[in-house]
Amino acid sequence: MTKPMFIDDAYLRDADARVFAVTDEGGIILDASIFYATSGGQPGDSGTLTWQGGAIDIATAVKGAGGTIILVPAEPNALPAVGTKVSQSLNWERRHRHMRVHTALHLLSVVIPLPVTGGSIGAEKGRLDFDMPDAIADKAALENTLNELIDCHFDISTEWIDESELAANPELVKTMSVAPPKGAGRIRMVRIGAAENTADYQPCGGTHVRNTSEIGRIRFGKVEKKGKQNRRVYLHIDT
Repeated sequence: MTKPMFIDDAYLRDADARVFAVTDEGGIILDASIFYATSGGQPGDSGTLTWQGGAIDIATAVKGAGGTIILVPAEPNALPAVGTKVSQSLNWERRHRHMRVHTALHLLSVVIPLPVTGGSIGAEKGRLDFDMPDAIADKAALENTLNELIDCHFDISTEWIDESELAANPELVKTMSVAPPKGAGRIRMVRIGAAENTADYQPCGGTHVRNTSEIGRIRFGKVEKKGKQNRRVYLHIDT
């Protein structure tokens, strides 16, 4: 499998690795990756790979079989051979914006404490779908509350718990559409805040900022009705 380096350090912008395999479709599999693979509503990372005598732009990263991460070239080009040492470099500005939006969406699930039925992360905006039969009464008030949480400058940390602990506390899972990965014996948790000042605590395999102060100011966008009980809430981040 590919070692997901972003799990331990989401701020790695550059790192070396070796080519483990090349797929029939021209995808590149490394033994260790700083590129996040598309999942959980978060897009795969883009960037570049360089090696002695070559370079290639990476458009995105996707999950492969057996825990691998496949880097998808932006266009057909000469590929590094298996065993080649390569240098990875992220499109950091894009990744960091995904991190800002992702953490903001976790806080959105705090100010709207309803079951989450879907979500999506972009570089400019994100959205969550809620099991929300009634329309939002005061969108401006919710936006203000969200920005107040951001201004608390909460630290974000990760930890691991046993699957049995999550099974005993099912209320920790907010997202109905994406179940936490099981079978490995442990679950990665993301905490916003600390101890009695924890604002949010839920399973997540994505990348987040280190402190909510990095998010910047958030503004609410459209709220769309999606089906009988679902409503889609958009938020936008300032540049």
